[in-house]
Amino acid sequence: MFYSTRDLQSSLPSCLERALLRLAPGATVLALGATALAYGSVVAYAQQAPAPSIQLGEIVVQGQAIQADVSPPFAGGQVTQGAGLGLLGTTDTLKSPFSATGYTADLIKNLQAPTVAEALVLDPSVRSSHPAGGIVDSFNIRGLPVGEGNNGEIAFDGVFGVAPNFRVFTDYAERIEVLKGPSAALFGMAPNGGVGGTINIVPKRAEADLTRIGAEFSSSSVFGTSLDFARRYGSNREFGVRVNGALRGGDTVVDQQFNRTGIGSLALDYQGERFRAWLYLLAQRDDFDAPSRPFLMATGVPVPRAPDGRRNVIQPWEWSQVDDRSALFRTEYDLTDQITLFANAGGSQSEVERFFGLATINNLRGDTTHTPQYFNLDVDRQTYNAGFRARFDTGFIRHQVSFVASHYHDELSRALTSRTPVLSNIYNPVLRAPQFAARAPKTILSESTLGSIALSDTLSILNERVLLTAGVRRQSVEAKNYAPGTGILTSSYDESAVTPLVGLVLRPLENVSLYANYIEGLSRGDIAPAGSLNAGETFAPYRAKQYEVGVKAQFGSFGAGLAGFEITKPSSELNAGLFSVSGEQRVRGLEFNVYGEITPAIRVLGGATVFDGELIKTTVAANLGNTPIGVPSLQLNLGAEWDVPWLRGLTLSGALIHTGKQYINTANTQSLPDWTRLDVGARYATEIAGKKTVFRANVQNVTNEKYWSSVASFGTFYAGTPRTFRLSMTVDL
Repeated sequence: MFYSTRDLQSSLPSCLERALLRLAPGATVLALGATALAYGSVVAYAQQAPAPSIQLGEIVVQGQAIQADVSPPFAGGQVTQGAGLGLLGTTDTLKSPFSATGYTADLIKNLQAPTVAEALVLDPSVRSSHPAGGIVDSFNIRGLPVGEGNNGEIAFDGVFGVAPNFRVFTDYAERIEVLKGPSAALFGMAPNGGVGGTINIVPKRAEADLTRIGAEFSSSSVFGTSLDFARRYGSNREFGVRVNGALRGGDTVVDQQFNRTGIGSLALDYQGERFRAWLYLLAQRDDFDAPSRPFLMATGVPVPRAPDGRRNVIQPWEWSQVDDRSALFRTEYDLTDQITLFANAGGSQSEVERFFGLATINNLRGDTTHTPQYFNLDVDRQTYNAGFRARFDTGFIRHQVSFVASHYHDELSRALTSRTPVLSNIYNPVLRAPQFAARAPKTILSESTLGSIALSDTLSILNERVLLTAGVRRQSVEAKNYAPGTGILTSSYDESAVTPLVGLVLRPLENVSLYANYIEGLSRGDIAPAGSLNAGETFAPYRAKQYEVGVKAQFGSFGAGLAGFEITKPSSELNAGLFSVSGEQRVRGLEFNVYGEITPAIRVLGGATVFDGELIKTTVAANLGNTPIGVPSLQLNLGAEWDVPWLRGLTLSGALIHTGKQYINTANTQSLPDWTRLDVGARYATEIAGKKTVFRANVQNVTNEKYWSSVASFGTFYAGTPRTFRLSMTVDL
């Protein structure tokens, strides 16, 4: 059930990566385990000589070093006590001048969320803008797009260019951190210029020894198996290894759709007295037959009612294959007790081959047209950064200074051919005669280089009751675009910009903080297209600007936050033949979130965001004052868990998710109605033969609501998730 009819073909630069992708399902787990055991044996052999007794006192120090950049869980275990802020490092929630949330591996497992998009289902500021059964994770954060395009914008351990390009799976995630709002000074410019927020994956690494195996099922007939293995070795447990592997495959809940996914990750680390190093290797393969695709709407036609989410106009002979390989090497060295040097190097390769189309809905009857296209894409990315962190006092003021220099490069090559149009209907899909891909050689399409240097200082007084953060990043952007099919250079771009950040935190009480920030986002400027009066003219990078104020409070095991924000973002327009940066949208919002334990048996997570989006500048007078594409008036997420008192180990859960009306065009003549979805779940933790065992069951969209879920910035929209059942079992050996 895990095999497709097409032969697996991959060209990988190392034997390890070839093994991860080519091994049979049963052998993959064995190979990952053998790799870990072999590594452990080598380390154990190297440590046979007895350690000097003076080292015994350092064991606790080493344990703390492993956790230094991973925030511990808050009460209830669903979110963390802080989150990574890029340049500023991991920062406690009450000491951070920004709105950020870290979601734990326990929450991810309990949601049975295979991808990052599904793991963020309880964040009131985030909406996934791609359908169930789709091939891409993309998002709206605070009403603005993130992750749209062929360069992934999810950070991995704080850097772009390492996480897989299209779908990021949770099997290798220890934490998923979400920073709301622009973040150019903190993380650098995102590869596609997304400014709504930053999603960061904190990868799993060896902590306590662990051997966990799992089995899973989801409707209609997707089965899977997984392995999570961790060990520490050495006289002071300074060497660590973590292996994660998963295989899933079968017919999904979407009609005619088959999916097979293989994932393997390896994390090695060394924790010395002053030197620390981590190596992450990741490989995944994601194959679809009849992958779900978004819709375009014909001009002047109202959006018809949403179909059943199971319906699929994409033909069973349309397909997608995506191979991702990633590596990241991180090092830290404590020059003194107050100064730490660091250097990181990594990158990824994505090979995409697919044959499908993007359907346009032509009328209220739901008739569609799409043209299958063969698309062969290679994306190569490299990332490097180095810098230092220092802590010192000047009088009664404590400083935390960070400096980083970074370099990112990507190159895209593509082949594209089209076949003949296919007619269908969103309510009654029609099977058509198979077509076959007409293949063409790849040529370079684009390349870009992002370089930056950044410096920040967090000043604190009165035992961190007052914290002021100031920082700045100088970002350079170089881009080259080439003609499709020929590889001839058509335009180039070389610009730079300086983006600041200022944040203030006041803590009148130990458990209450008031905060404010100003920060900017950065997107590469456009080049006036061919045919415009100023064709070839380059524009400076676009600056998105955010002002935010808020309050955070934690009452023992329960926390809450309230934030008000305003983000303005420029955009380009073509008017009377002249291309210019003359458009601008503004998104104002009020964001409320809750988390933690109400009682020892009841946990809550979620909140609400109220939006006020407006086009405040545009050359089309009729659109002035309209609502931007994809910005609803309200997003509501509320999840709760209850430990049933009369059956120890049983927990019931539920989640209510609501999204308000969204427009799919700037003229506001076409829109998606508001929608509400209910999810429920249960889990039972017990011991079988002395082994910790957890059974989980979840149902998404219990009432099988039919709805259009979300909108991308270019007006494509998506059918909502149909009723989906998930079952799983994990055993700790």
